Amino acid sequence: MSEFSDLTICKDAQIMLKKAQEEGIQTAWDRLKKQEPQCGYCELGVSCRICAMGPCRIDPFGEGPQLGVCGADADIIVARNLARMVGAGSASHSDHGRDLVLVLREIGLDKTSNYKIADAAKLMLIAKEYGINTDKISEGETARQLAEAMMEDYGMKKGILSFISRVPKQRIDVWKKVNVIPRGIDWEISEMLHRTHMGVDNDYVSILLQAVRSSLADGYGGSMIGTELSDIIFGTPQPGFSEVNLGVLKEDQVNILVHGHSPIVSEMICIAVEDGDMLALAKSKGATGINLAGLCCTGNELMMRKKIPMAGNHLMTELTIVTGAVEAIIVDYQCIMPSLGQIAQCYHTKMYTTSDKAKFKFMEHVEFTPQNAREQAFKIVREAVENFSRRDKKRVSIPCTPVRSMTGFSVEAIVAALGGTLTPLIEAIKAGKIKGAAGVVGCNNPKIKHDYGHVELIKGLIANDILVLTTGCVNVAAGKAGLQVPEAKELAGPGLKEICGALGIPPVLHVGSCVDNSRILVIACALANALGVDIDKLPLAAAAPEWYSEKAVTIAFYAMASGIYTVLGVMPPIGGSTKVVELATSGLNNVFGACFAVEPDPVAACTLITSHIALKRKDLGLGV
Repeated sequence: MSEFSDLTICKDAQIMLKKAQEEGIQTAWDRLKKQEPQCGYCELGVSCRICAMGPCRIDPFGEGPQLGVCGADADIIVARNLARMVGAGSASHSDHGRDLVLVLREIGLDKTSNYKIADAAKLMLIAKEYGINTDKISEGETARQLAEAMMEDYGMKKGILSFISRVPKQRIDVWKKVNVIPRGIDWEISEMLHRTHMGVDNDYVSILLQAVRSSLADGYGGSMIGTELSDIIFGTPQPGFSEVNLGVLKEDQVNILVHGHSPIVSEMICIAVEDGDMLALAKSKGATGINLAGLCCTGNELMMRKKIPMAGNHLMTELTIVTGAVEAIIVDYQCIMPSLGQIAQCYHTKMYTTSDKAKFKFMEHVEFTPQNAREQAFKIVREAVENFSRRDKKRVSIPCTPVRSMTGFSVEAIVAALGGTLTPLIEAIKAGKIKGAAGVVGCNNPKIKHDYGHVELIKGLIANDILVLTTGCVNVAAGKAGLQVPEAKELAGPGLKEICGALGIPPVLHVGSCVDNSRILVIACALANALGVDIDKLPLAAAAPEWYSEKAVTIAFYAMASGIYTVLGVMPPIGGSTKVVELATSGLNNVFGACFAVEPDPVAACTLITSHIALKRKDLGLGV
């Protein structure tokens, strides 16, 4: 497979890429190659098409146009483009959160029998955090009132998001100075689009500060709401073991994959695949059972709570179909490549869309609502089972055996593992057994060797006694590489190895989907509050080695604005403005106590993070 080893470090992916080539299937890597050379103006962020006087571009070499038709220069154009990416990313995560708010309200109003409260204790805890007196009201009424209070977080009435109360006072003071405290989730996203309309905000610093405020509306608003409500409705994750890679597919079973980001659909599919009548139908079709597996963040949601195995991350989604062993893929929204429906036409795989927000060519639309979700799940699973007889056994290739992986590290689970308090973690950091912590998050990008950036960076960090928390597609990379099992402590430095051995945990903790980056924020805030310092004083860092999506830009912004140094493996489209680059890579330090760095080499990125953490330890008076 040497011809594909330049594209991915994963053996299952290499084998499937070879099969795809032999069967004439075009993948993301093939389409990237056909796009090359990609537009240099767009890569630098100096192309603009937000009005019909354009499209315009600025010549980065100073020999051509230096102003757009409206008079916008490179700084304005780059800032507007970047800010719109942040706005779109914030909207995506926050709309996911809104869907869960609506489900919670339906539960509270007793308008759905499909969904119930799984963690009543957490419902009461979050309700009290919102100022709801739960003493004399029912669980249902508590759910309704909490949902409606969260709806106000999306609007204008409150003027400040509820979960901002979790943030250290020192950090809130930083945000007040530059007026970036988020007032309402939809408010900030709407204002972001307004400011970047032609003829509105034309100061690049002002534009980017609104981008910060929009990102914070996601991190401490939409995403945090999404995480907390997922726990309330579907259960707060607890540690346990699952499996990962294409080997989780079963040659003798009906294979159904769920893909996207929302647990609303996948949780119903879980119920359907375990139904006795469905299992009997599968056996009547010649299968020994029904096998459910996940892709991307929907898979992470199920893996965290149900220990359902994970077939792959973003760049594996096409290759799962190429195995020839998948009867159905059920998608909700986000990170779903339009190519999937086309590729499925070459196999027997059925494709289903479930959200009115996300429809695709070559996929059957079966819309899920709180009222019909169970019925629709059973319809899809029944059709998937019946599709088993159409499988061409000669085209089936499951390339590997699955790898064991530990998952389920919610904030509550981490605190419980530490004995009910963060004190042991703080003491381990003070003693230097754990030097610090890093969140390694984000997607895959075919411009970066698949999973190489994730795995090599994580290996370097844990070897330097830095605890790693992972979300999203990184979890699959780390899981396949054997980094998310307790035995991986052997790859850690001596201090981290000792702690992991004592607690029986891996040095790389699976904390959930990309929305669950909010769990990392909660931990960072709790550590800062416990120590009486701002977040930027802590030995923390974040990294997105292979990011591609607008959501990832938003995550990076709210991590930085929270005071967490953030290293990106892919250059964002800002190179056309030296002022924006200087602001991002150094100037933000003066405002937020953190900034960005871009380093595609994971070994060099590891050096940046370890040096940063050593500096923070020194500033705190701790040994390095």
